[in-house]
Amino acid sequence: MVHVYNCHPFASQQIVQVEQEPGLLCSGGGVIFVVATGGCKVEAYSLDQEGCPLLCRFATMGTPRIIQYSAIGDYLVTIEDKNNATYLRAYTNWRYQAEEKSRVGVRMLGHLLRGASQRSVAQMEIIEIPLSERPVAVACCPVTGDLLVACEKTLVLFTLRRESQHNLNQLNPQSSFQNTQPSHSKKAVPNSPSNPNVSVLDFERSVILHIPGLGPQQVALCAGYVAVHAELEVLVVKLHSSLDPKTAEELADMNTCVDQGEDPGDFLVLQRHQELLGERARDCGVSVTIEKTGMEETGQYTLSFVLYRRFAPDFFQGCSVEETKLHSLQLHPMFTRNKSMQCPEEPSCVFCFFSLPTTGYLYSLRGGVELLSAYQYPEKVLRAVLTDDLLHVITKSALQCFSVRCAAVAARVEDPYIDTTMRACPPVSLKVCALRMQLFIGLRTMCALGRHVMLLSAADAEPPEEADRATHTRSFMEFREHSMLTDIFLALGIDPTTTPALESLLSRPFLSKKWAGSRPKAPSVTGHGWNLYVVNTVSPITLYHEMVEYSCRYAETHPMGESCRHLLSEAHLILRATLIKPLPTAKGEPRELPEMPTDGEKAQRPTTDAFTDSKAERQVMETAFRENCAQLGDCFSRGNQKDCHLALPYYRMSGLSITEVMSRNRPLPISPCSYGPGFVFYLNHFLLEETDQILSQEAADEIIDIFSQTEPSQLVTVCASPAMADVSPAKVLRRLQHLEQATGMSVPLTVTMATMSLRLDDLRRYTELMEKHAEMLLVYGFIEEPRLLLHGGSGGRDTQVRPTQLANQLRKDQPGLLAAAMVALHENNKVQLEQADQVFKELGCEHNLLVDFWEAVLVASTKEAIIQELLFRLAVVYIDRLTSGMAAPSKLLKSTEDLINSCSHYGTLYPWLRILTPASNTGSQQQEALQKLQSLLCGPSMPIGAVQPLLEQLSLGATLWGLSLHVLCATRRGQHGNCIEKLLDHCPQAIIPYANHHLQETYMALWWQKLLPELCNRTRAETENGILLAALKETLLVVATEISPVEFLELMPDDGTALYFLPHLLACSQRQLLA
Repeated sequence: MVHVYNCHPFASQQIVQVEQEPGLLCSGGGVIFVVATGGCKVEAYSLDQEGCPLLCRFATMGTPRIIQYSAIGDYLVTIEDKNNATYLRAYTNWRYQAEEKSRVGVRMLGHLLRGASQRSVAQMEIIEIPLSERPVAVACCPVTGDLLVACEKTLVLFTLRRESQHNLNQLNPQSSFQNTQPSHSKKAVPNSPSNPNVSVLDFERSVILHIPGLGPQQVALCAGYVAVHAELEVLVVKLHSSLDPKTAEELADMNTCVDQGEDPGDFLVLQRHQELLGERARDCGVSVTIEKTGMEETGQYTLSFVLYRRFAPDFFQGCSVEETKLHSLQLHPMFTRNKSMQCPEEPSCVFCFFSLPTTGYLYSLRGGVELLSAYQYPEKVLRAVLTDDLLHVITKSALQCFSVRCAAVAARVEDPYIDTTMRACPPVSLKVCALRMQLFIGLRTMCALGRHVMLLSAADAEPPEEADRATHTRSFMEFREHSMLTDIFLALGIDPTTTPALESLLSRPFLSKKWAGSRPKAPSVTGHGWNLYVVNTVSPITLYHEMVEYSCRYAETHPMGESCRHLLSEAHLILRATLIKPLPTAKGEPRELPEMPTDGEKAQRPTTDAFTDSKAERQVMETAFRENCAQLGDCFSRGNQKDCHLALPYYRMSGLSITEVMSRNRPLPISPCSYGPGFVFYLNHFLLEETDQILSQEAADEIIDIFSQTEPSQLVTVCASPAMADVSPAKVLRRLQHLEQATGMSVPLTVTMATMSLRLDDLRRYTELMEKHAEMLLVYGFIEEPRLLLHGGSGGRDTQVRPTQLANQLRKDQPGLLAAAMVALHENNKVQLEQADQVFKELGCEHNLLVDFWEAVLVASTKEAIIQELLFRLAVVYIDRLTSGMAAPSKLLKSTEDLINSCSHYGTLYPWLRILTPASNTGSQQQEALQKLQSLLCGPSMPIGAVQPLLEQLSLGATLWGLSLHVLCATRRGQHGNCIEKLLDHCPQAIIPYANHHLQETYMALWWQKLLPELCNRTRAETENGILLAALKETLLVVATEISPVEFLELMPDDGTALYFLPHLLACSQRQLLA
């Protein structure tokens, strides 16, 4: 379905003063090219000047049948007929004819003119491009300037080259033009006598595609995409230049599609309708083969199938089978700002358009092939041209415009946030619309350039298409007759080329009488019934304003109607199509303008003033774009439930504040209690976001009223938003009490009511509400709605968070609940560890409650990175409390025994630690910190390498608790011998408990290898030391039970004290005998 709107896209029209009846039209580079019917001259008229004056006129070498212009390289290519032969020629430097310079150079492809070029004399050049087959159609790439020629069974691709004067001097005049650079890699330099770096255009045959079963009638080329259509078939392939050499078999498999159809023979086969997208197009049955030209520098050319579509000849109503033929094939590139900065030579999107007499089809090719739109024409269309923002079509009596979806595709390519809650754009599936048509008489053909549409009307003349078709048929019949007669003479053994009389006979057109009625009519001397119009389209901003004005009429009668929303979406795409284009540079050179080698072309470049004007126009369009987003937001805010979510991104793109959005969505007088679902959706998302914007009390109270009417269940979430800080607590409390009566009591609802009571300084009511639920249930309530405690915690690790008034009150009254709630939020990924630290520091409890929080997180967490971070933090805190006398909180949430019982990272204290650190030696606060640190060192998780540097500040012999920490670290490192020496030096009474606990299994040998010799040496020096003697006795008892008598004898000293060891030796011997 096509919507029809009475918006006029045309601003003005003017008639081009052409002397003879135009037969061919072509436009580009600010110029319209006109070839008179049956003539051999090309006239160029300037589109940038009022009245379209004649810019230049130059003669062609034959009668042009097809003309095409390339902006890259600024050349014109023609297919010409002369003497029953068809030629392909390219005309370069044609603008010099504006200065009435008669010098013209003619050369073959690849053979450069030396004389005039070396003297840097400006002249037009005609390049003869030889072909092995008769050319049928031609196309120029708008991105690279390359040339694609369609013959009867092949497609030939010519790469545009530029050769500098320096290289020309080194080339032989007859050498082939092979060592050149692509047109897009080397910029042209103006041809002037003072410039030695003059450049010359040339072409190089690069690829030949064989398509014997298609019969091309029209071709298109753009950024490697090749499109060709026959009468009822369209094929699009993509050429790739691969640097990796491949075997012949691989290339044949990749580049060929085998014809799967049967030979029809003498039968008439009617093909059915078929559409194949992407790689499925390889199964179309059309054979495509790449022929090597020998000009490949590196690698190979490969192709991939993109699109194939075939139509049945009787598929369309209203047209005869003969009239049902494809036309207006076009590959259209679209550049965007972001893409042009990253890769200025690569278009962001490529679109393919082709048309039947009653239906047109628009496909998007890049990023997946997709049918965007199918255009149903009201009557038979003769010609269609696609632009960035509109599709122009002509019938016999009218010019009409249709909207396109190119901007919708390009916007999604440029911006990955389209179709999210951040930004939106009308979908590519949006139904197209037709705008008001402009009536003409006898339209024949058209072309378009920028905001200009060129039309040829001829009320009393044969349509150019029919004339071209008749000329083409006549030339083909004459060529076929000439070939047939030549074959007859050759079969008789007569070579016509050797006999001038026979050659003259064969050159005569025998079918002249039959086709005389179809020959082009000579131009009338007394007058003419044709006109060449230039229709100027309105600016995008003008068309936008007209669409908006038109939509307001629909809104007056049907505020929720689809037509209003559709028109605003069309206006949105009109603006996007312009805003998405690359901006001209400060020098005034837009990306898509080619290098222009002549003074006449330099005059067409935008000046700095034009650049300033474009910036000013862009600012106006950006303002209109924001207004349009606001209008679309209004539509979707009141729309149905299906599309209501689009109100959010459109309002965001509009730049409106929430108060402005609220003022636009207040209920209409006819429905005083109705708010649209899209508006409520927008408010929900705004209030869920962590924003620094705080609403006024009036706005906040209005939001409470809105949600009380529309979604009362969301009142808790609404009240928890930081933007609602100035809401009236008394009003909220009344609303929440009504909600509690209607839905029942819940933890988040109760806590919200307690928060409002706290704002009213009603501490008694606050306490009553908080005591309604157990602490564990309150923790679950905070998990459900974290913003009751914190604001700003949902933006990630680096987001700043701050505690609420309720959190500050819990710090005073229920610190355990606050710590438990923060642990629950951390474990449920509602808050990060650094953010929790920030909250406790803001609450002023970083020395006590924060440490309790760390200990609680260490108990609950299973993440290794968090565990290691907290172990180090806690060790630092415990050491600071021991060394600096930092006061610990008077009431700890968890004691050392609680942590040992509940957390595996806290180990049970070793028995020998009680001897080193009796409770009477330290204060109660330091004792708790010491025991927790010792417990961490006794546990399995503390990284000793990280905490060892912190213990270096503790003197080894200053305090026994300091000694205990050093011994614990050395023990964890396996340095038991060092620990034995430290204990014997500073606290020998702890050596036997230490040895009993640690010198077991693999370390058992240390009893007699380290401990026994140390004790013997020390008791020999201090014979009266009862502690050492008792330790020696205990050591001998253990040694006697672990080693043999022989080993025991080896351990006995030879200083005369053996008598002391004899009882133990006897016990060792008796043990061995019993064993």
